[in-house]
Amino acid sequence: MQSNPPESHLMGRWRPPSPTSSPYVTTHGLKRLKAELKDLWRVQRPEVVRALAAAAAEGDRSENAEYTYRKKQLGGIDRRIRYLSKRIDVLKPIEGTPSDPEKVFFGATVTVEDADGSEAIYRIVGPDEIDAAKSWISIDSPLARALLGSRLDDEVSVETPSGTRLLAIVGIDYPASEAG
Repeated sequence: MQSNPPESHLMGRWRPPSPTSSPYVTTHGLKRLKAELKDLWRVQRPEVVRALAAAAAEGDRSENAEYTYRKKQLGGIDRRIRYLSKRIDVLKPIEGTPSDPEKVFFGATVTVEDADGSEAIYRIVGPDEIDAAKSWISIDSPLARALLGSRLDDEVSVETPSGTRLLAIVGIDYPASEAG
């Protein structure tokens, strides 16, 4: 009689598929991703390949830290190239002001006020463009989803790890140009 391995053994490496992120991107964001892909192919990858070849020429690869480091670096660059090559093909650039600029849509810069009177400004961008330092949030984030479709002076509630937050929309703006 043949025994099957326990299910926990089979499930150890399995991960549920990641939710598909929105294909939206600003025109500036798409240009930035294309420039990154070009830089990876034309500058970074050739430099690492040269350094890897030099490290390989030094002899015993099993004890060669430089060789090991460059192999890992090349693998990371190749993974990013594969990701960007596939991702750029499915992205849909969104530009311009929507037909109703009084509503929150993709690309909006939204000023919200918390219950304690503190204000925060967020820009809703694609998942490939998020930047915490600039307060650019993904359209897929819970905050962005709560804000989408709202108007000036609307109140939205957002579920956060610390509980529900009530936010009032006090400003909606769309950038005149994609300066980044």
